[in-house]
This record gives sequence, C-alpha cells and structure tokens, in this order.
Amino acid sequence: MNAPDKAVGIVLVSHSREVAESVARLAAGLAGGGALAPVAAAGGTEDGGLGTSAELISTAAASVDRGAGVAVLVDLGSAVLTVKSLLAEGDELPDGTRLVDAPFVEGAVAAVVSASAGADLDAVVAAASEAYGYRKE
Repeated sequence: MNAPDKAVGIVLVSHSREVAESVARLAAGLAGGGALAPVAAAGGTEDGGLGTSAELISTAAASVDRGAGVAVLVDLGSAVLTVKSLLAEGDELPDGTRLVDAPFVEGAVAAVVSASAGADLDAVVAAASEAYGYRKE
C-alpha cells in the first residue's frame, strides 16, 4: 500500500523491538485497504535488548515524516521520558512531532486508521487519546 501524500506519520515506541513491530503490523492490518499512513516501530535498544533508544526513535520519526506531523505513541514510563527529552532538544525530531497520551495498542490502531484516512495531526492525536474510553465489557 502507498502512503497518502502529506500524511501524519506514526511512531510506536516500545521497550521491546518485537512488541513495537507487532503492534505496527496489527495497526496497519486493521487500517483496511487503500493508502496506509507511514508507520515505524522503534523498539528496544540498538543491540536488540530491552529498553528505549533515542537514536532509534529519531530515525523512526524521520522515516515517517511527510510534512504533516508525527504522532509518537509509547508503551511505558521511561519511553515517555526519552521522547520528552528528544522533544526538548528541539532538533532531534521532525517539526510537528507530538507525544500522544494514549493506550499503546488501541491508540496505535486508532492513530494509524485516522492518519490513513487523511486526518490531520490534531485529529490523529484525538483519535488515539480517545482510545482510553474504549469499553471492553
């Protein structure tokens, strides 16, 4: 599938490479047919261990940047700190990058689906954040 022009990019940051890649595949698969927004997984450390890597996050964000912003979803607390640190540095992430407060799996699916439908960054962030309200009973 091709990415829509000027689509919001999505970066999924997990402490595990396998988790980040699996959630990225799940979200892309559930986005349905048609154009797919750019999605990148940034999981684990450079040597394949558990943790987060500022370098992997920066590289992933650059790879999905199409000029419409980048939504970054994270799994656990230290990933939040790593992304916040990159945002504070100012030049490590593309302009328009936002850390999204959302559940990792449900938020990733909502973000990818909405970005693939052509939503702007505010709408993608809202869709992912609203996933906190999904009821499972």
